Amino acid sequence: MVSHSSLQPMIDDFATPTMTNRRFDTLVLGLGKTGLSCVRHLAKQGETVAVADDNDAPPALEALRAQHPETPVFLGELFDEALLRRAGRVVVSPGVPGSHPALRNAKALGLEVIGDVELFCRNAPAPLIAVTGSNGKSTVVSLLAAMFQRAGRRAGLGGNIGAPALDLLEQPAPDCYVLELSSFQLETLRSHRPVAAVALNVSADHLDRHGDVRDYAMAKERIYAGDGAMIINLDDERVRRMRQAGRETITFSLHRPEADFTRRRHDGETWLAQGAVPLLRQSELKLRGSHNAANALACLALGQAAGLPMAAMIETLRRFEGLPHRCEWVAAHNGVEWFNDSKATNVGATVAALRGLAEGQKRVRLIAGGDGKGADFSALAQSLEAHVKSVALIGKSAPRIAAAVAEREMVSYAATMQAAVDATMKQARPGDIALLSPACASFDMFENYEDRGNAFKRCLARALAAAGEPG
Repeated sequence: MVSHSSLQPMIDDFATPTMTNRRFDTLVLGLGKTGLSCVRHLAKQGETVAVADDNDAPPALEALRAQHPETPVFLGELFDEALLRRAGRVVVSPGVPGSHPALRNAKALGLEVIGDVELFCRNAPAPLIAVTGSNGKSTVVSLLAAMFQRAGRRAGLGGNIGAPALDLLEQPAPDCYVLELSSFQLETLRSHRPVAAVALNVSADHLDRHGDVRDYAMAKERIYAGDGAMIINLDDERVRRMRQAGRETITFSLHRPEADFTRRRHDGETWLAQGAVPLLRQSELKLRGSHNAANALACLALGQAAGLPMAAMIETLRRFEGLPHRCEWVAAHNGVEWFNDSKATNVGATVAALRGLAEGQKRVRLIAGGDGKGADFSALAQSLEAHVKSVALIGKSAPRIAAAVAEREMVSYAATMQAAVDATMKQARPGDIALLSPACASFDMFENYEDRGNAFKRCLARALAAAGEPG
């Protein structure tokens, strides 16, 4: 990391001295995909923009050079106030924490500090449905967008998934925007007034940034701003406490019969239901696990708030196959089913996968581990005891996860993903589920969760080939 107290850009052929000394309307902090979308949007609004990133080689640097060569860029640590004094306001990317010295200095100078979703909400020409949660939000927004499509209505899908929110404004206005929002994005959001919103669940995550679960939950609660319909998960105590008197509320639950959308036994089977009315057998869902049944119920509640026809929603639930790396079925071998849940980057996601796939039995062969982000793995203990027969641990947090396993004979360590897959294949027996669900971020060993999940699938293909099975 390099500090530049003179605030001269590192890219001397990319910004002239005149550019570097002038005032500008907006300083964009963070030059990733989101930061680049901010520059594009603001430039089209006629604003003068500069970009700063404390990474010496941010991921969108080359794209910015190609698309906006006139934009000055400052790289290295940003502790000097001189740059901020030349800015009219600051637009911050989600990955930059509120504790960053540049943001503290900006606020001390009285500058407005907002994020890209705040800019989006100030300019969006269509209603908004907003979705957050520790787990399941990508599945829910994708499923809901598919429900809109089947109903003959167009949804603009983006935010923390797919297109950055501001890029959606470059497309024709949809009937409704459906945004996945992270706690990081919600921190700087003030103008959103969604017609319907949901915090799917809250479990410990990103504690390296938020400090504790209480502050993390407070960030998630911001999803319910305005006076639109509140979709409330009655199975999550922290979400139940977010309910506001006098607001339209639609509830869902896997277990509580009083919920607006719930599960019921009917004709000897488990059904998704609206009140007492059965709608769809859970067995008809292509999405596996009870946690995905909860995601389906949340979508039905959101869809009702948006006025979608029930027939279109039910047919979408029958057809929707889910997203990669989220309890994704990969293969079956010798009576063992293999699932890739690499997107489980926190403890709550792994707990949900274990409960959902094991269906009350102790039959999971788990591969877990990575960068724990300061998580408390003791929360895994009960699920490991109830559902897991063995666990192969990878990554730097492996010893901390092992400490949460009561039956130490269940634990093995693997230096690579291939070693973890090979060990799991040797241990698994017919009727078992082999599951990659790391409960950790991937950055200690992989580029991202997609890279980790793809590595798992490649390793499994090699193991199956060695066993004489097609990959």
